[in-house]
Amino acid sequence: MKSKIAYGGFLILSTLFFNISHAQNDSIATVKGFIHAKSLGVSLTHEHIISNFGKRADSTSYYNESRLMEQVVPYLKGLKEMGIHSIFDCTTAYFGRRIDLLEKISNASGVHIITNTGFYGGANDRYIPKFAYRLSPAELAEIWTKEFFDGIEGTSIHPGFIKLAFDSGVPSEIDQKLVEAGILTHLKTGLTLAIHTGENIQAAHLTLKLLNEKGVSPNAWIWVHANKVTDDTILLEMAEKGTWISLDGVKSDNVEAYVLRLLKFKEHDVLHKVLLSHDGNGFPAGGAIRKFDAIPLHLIPALKSRGFNKSEIDQLLIDNPRKAFLPSIKK
Repeated sequence: MKSKIAYGGFLILSTLFFNISHAQNDSIATVKGFIHAKSLGVSLTHEHIISNFGKRADSTSYYNESRLMEQVVPYLKGLKEMGIHSIFDCTTAYFGRRIDLLEKISNASGVHIITNTGFYGGANDRYIPKFAYRLSPAELAEIWTKEFFDGIEGTSIHPGFIKLAFDSGVPSEIDQKLVEAGILTHLKTGLTLAIHTGENIQAAHLTLKLLNEKGVSPNAWIWVHANKVTDDTILLEMAEKGTWISLDGVKSDNVEAYVLRLLKFKEHDVLHKVLLSHDGNGFPAGGAIRKFDAIPLHLIPALKSRGFNKSEIDQLLIDNPRKAFLPSIKK
């Protein structure tokens, strides 16, 4: 998808060709290259293949790689046998993103892995690089846009979405700046904004305000960890406005609660704005797997038993992820 043109002894990157080809092919970037969005199949939209969340910020890029591969690859192969085709990896730069390892894992497991650009503003901002504080939103957006067009860290691997985060409480200045930069990046790339918002209603309203100010549709925004909100009223309202609602905490012991919640979204005719995942982790700071198999093992059978048909289940796990993440500037 990258076109390099030799001219006058110089190698020129044709981002115009890249962007046109990208749009024409309805493609999305995986760590192994671009695929047609319809090839995503059943997708988990918020997992961590690996991460070092919790470790010191200066050590998040280091893993025991042999043990990691021994643990993660067989697990992902098992997920693929259960029907999972694609996983959106939400580990950002500076808290454990390693695109080289993700590429190896994808090659070995056969699962499509989609990585991200952006910085993580949660965890009391401990994983935000210091230089981000002195840069403007436009300068930050330039860094992330460059990853989209030119590849991450000098590779041919491109991000498939933008990952950002808010802490709890009143949104901090840096968290707001990162979201502003993310919106500018969306306007240049069409990448979707997956923003860790959780139960922070104030942050959700701020995000909607910032999108409106830039003329961007709520359809460009995923409310990550929306399952932590206890009152579904605001989630239903946001879904009706176009926001993607990410219910990404599915576990084997909370399936019934998710079924009841999904029934509510179905009754309000906004099932088409819901994303499902586990927020699992294949190698959490070198520890045991935090499982992400409850959807195929438990939730899908439970939904079938409560009257959800194949079309509705496919909408949740195939159609919605494809529509949510397909790059498109949403004005």
